Amino acid sequence: MWAFLEINFLFLMYFTLFYSYFSSPVSSPLYSSSCQLQGHFHLNGMHKAGDVVLGGIFQINFFSAFPDLSFTSEPQQPTCHGFDVLGFRQVQTMAFAIDEINRNSNLLPNVTLGYSLFDNCGKLGIGFCAALSLISGQKEQFILDETCAGAPPVIGIVGDSSSTRSIAVSSVLSLYRVPMVSYFATCSCLSDRQKFPSFFRTIPSDAFQVQAMIQILNRFDWTWAGLLVSDDDYGLHAARSFQSDLAHSGGGCLAYLEVLPWGNDPAELRRIVDVMKKSTARVVIVFAHQSHIMNLMEEVMRQNVTGLQWMASEAWTTATVLQTPDLMPYLGGTLGIAIRRGEIPGFREFLLQIHPDLHHNISSGNSIVNQFWEFTFHCRFAPPLAGWVEAGGALCTGQENLEDVETELSDVSNLRPEYNVYKAVYALAYALDDMLQCEPGRGPFSGHSCGNLQRLEPWQLVYYLQKVNFTTTFGDQVSFDENGDALPIYDIMNWLWLPDGRTEVQNVGVVKRLAFKGEKLTIDEDKIFWNFESEKPPRSVCSESCPPGTRMARKKGEPVCCFDCIPCSEGMISNETDAMECTSCPEDFWSNAQRNHCVPKKTEFLSYHEPLGIGLTAASLLGTCMCVVVLGIFIYHHSTPIVRANNSELSFQLLLSLKLCFLCSLLFIGRPRLWTCQLRHAAFGISFVLCVSCILVKTMVVLAVFKASKPGGGASLKWFGVLQQRGTVVLLTSIQVAVCTAWIVSASPTPHKNTKYYKDKIVYECVVGSSFGFAVLLGYIGSLALLSFLIAFIARNLPDSFNEAKLITFSMLIFCAVWVAFVPAYISSPGKYADAVEVFAILASSFGLLGALFGPKCYIILLRPERNTKKAIMGRGIQS
Repeated sequence: MWAFLEINFLFLMYFTLFYSYFSSPVSSPLYSSSCQLQGHFHLNGMHKAGDVVLGGIFQINFFSAFPDLSFTSEPQQPTCHGFDVLGFRQVQTMAFAIDEINRNSNLLPNVTLGYSLFDNCGKLGIGFCAALSLISGQKEQFILDETCAGAPPVIGIVGDSSSTRSIAVSSVLSLYRVPMVSYFATCSCLSDRQKFPSFFRTIPSDAFQVQAMIQILNRFDWTWAGLLVSDDDYGLHAARSFQSDLAHSGGGCLAYLEVLPWGNDPAELRRIVDVMKKSTARVVIVFAHQSHIMNLMEEVMRQNVTGLQWMASEAWTTATVLQTPDLMPYLGGTLGIAIRRGEIPGFREFLLQIHPDLHHNISSGNSIVNQFWEFTFHCRFAPPLAGWVEAGGALCTGQENLEDVETELSDVSNLRPEYNVYKAVYALAYALDDMLQCEPGRGPFSGHSCGNLQRLEPWQLVYYLQKVNFTTTFGDQVSFDENGDALPIYDIMNWLWLPDGRTEVQNVGVVKRLAFKGEKLTIDEDKIFWNFESEKPPRSVCSESCPPGTRMARKKGEPVCCFDCIPCSEGMISNETDAMECTSCPEDFWSNAQRNHCVPKKTEFLSYHEPLGIGLTAASLLGTCMCVVVLGIFIYHHSTPIVRANNSELSFQLLLSLKLCFLCSLLFIGRPRLWTCQLRHAAFGISFVLCVSCILVKTMVVLAVFKASKPGGGASLKWFGVLQQRGTVVLLTSIQVAVCTAWIVSASPTPHKNTKYYKDKIVYECVVGSSFGFAVLLGYIGSLALLSFLIAFIARNLPDSFNEAKLITFSMLIFCAVWVAFVPAYISSPGKYADAVEVFAILASSFGLLGALFGPKCYIILLRPERNTKKAIMGRGIQS
């Protein structure tokens, strides 16, 4: 809130200043022969004259005490302290780059670059004033003529190091299309070309950094992480991007999102650390500045929260202030995104040649150098520098040697922000060089005009800066996309905790965006130091992955990464980890026991290879063999009285029909085919009609013979001669043949795969096609059997010497009982058991007929031959 109010106040100051520049009438006392500055800011800085001047805004001091923010005739100067050697090295990087460009005959020939660099002291207000000073100038007489027209004091600015300050400054610079190239501002909001049309940067935006973080999470299967952000534009925009991109990628969830307070707020920090401690997330991602991390880590140490995998944003990945032995038990193994490291040849030698201004005159442009000198050698210049807190100690001579002291300034092995500064300066230089090479009449501006140094408009440089494309001596390509963002690339760093207690930040990979190929992540996992006993990456998930065979079921009210694993239902599978849904198996397939694979359904039919099928087949063949044996016995003993007395021809026909009955049962065993389905019921129906017809005719013949034995009864035999008997059997059987033919032609039985009986089995069966046809077939057999039973029952009391009515009665009783029981059993039996019931009924009735009709006769023929005589048959033989 205070930053917002400060920005609004500064905007008001800015517009007041420019209103006085351009809106004053000629009669106004403010108007003179040239533009007149309304006030001065005396800021710490470095300056060098040139044909073209580049501006720079850097953080060289951490803290400041700023005076009253008002424009007065008296110069105002903030008091800054907390010298930052790394910030000073960034300033020297820009000075070195400009010096190198001036010595390059191929880049900006005949043009000398100068610079005007200011210290923002880590303060938004000071940085804003520095920007105003750069674009308005520090001297009264800088305008080429009295119309206040001409080039501004600087054509472009390198800076700022903070997203918040860059937003404030660029908001004003964009109004006049003054290009600003930042080397450290990463807020994704600065990619908005509508708000910041002249803003560029050589550091990737947080949008790409967030994508890089998500790729690392995906690489190690971390789907459950906490996010801590600083309470500023940098942190809050990163939080929004992270939430949005993480949800879009589907690669994980945030266990918590906490905003780190400004300053040291013990109660709030205690609450945040308590949330981290209680959470099951083992990975903590932090988008914040190192000052926020220092306050947080004090509370982490107090509560002794270990076992966390920290992931650092570029703001604190390489912060040496956090790499202390006390913090390593907690921060050791940290993975971080770091600005791309680069090499700048000759830079170290340039740094060692720095010397202070012994006259310590601010106007000479070396006040920052003097501050560095006082800080490094713990001395002071006399008199003290205005705006600089006295260093104390001995007086500085200016003859001190930088090579005699150890300082971060000369360590150029890890140039990261400096490399971005270097690229930013060169980007402005190449853009200016491209503009100066424009041929008159072929320019990109109105009337095909070109820009020139005499009347250079800032927006013209913005045009060429948007199209700049060059390669550094380190081999990195520098260009800007339509949003002013450079081709992004980051190093991936790991905090290695050495046995001697020291910390080494090592490079373990790189993440970059390739042109037209998307992001590419490369990590050498073997180099990574994991601060865990297992020395392996931690597991950080809300719920463990659901194995194949299960599906994810979200827990109500919790993030999508928190779920239960529900086994797939029968007939459904999931063959991948963390499946959202189970898929149904195809019709002929079923899920295996693990529910992760579809296997062919078991097929069920009455098979020759199973015990039931083998038993029924054996019984069928046994019955067939018995018929053959009985037939052989009858043929062999065809001349004996008992064979001749019982109508041997009908007996032979009956045995042959029984044999067919036994054999037709084999058609019900085995996998149903079209021909077996059509043949099985036809063969069954015709065989049994033939059999029952023979029994019916035999019964009628017995009754006719008895009547013929009575006086006057001989006429009845004329209707039961051999031809009549044969004709009757053929006629009765033909009716069944006609029924079967009509049934097959109209609604043929067909094989069918039935999946209704069992979910995991396919039952192969024959559908009857026409239930009416099947009912007529059975009804006809039943009617003949019932008629035979009635006639035999009537003749059951005839003398034994003339008939076998009792045997026929008993056999028909067995036959009818079997088939009456068959109907409900058949209907209620599923699948192959229906076929088994029908086969059993066929065999039972066939064995019943065979045993009841031919068993006693074979007994007499084989075991009681003394009764196989005409006298015995006529009732005059030996009594048994």
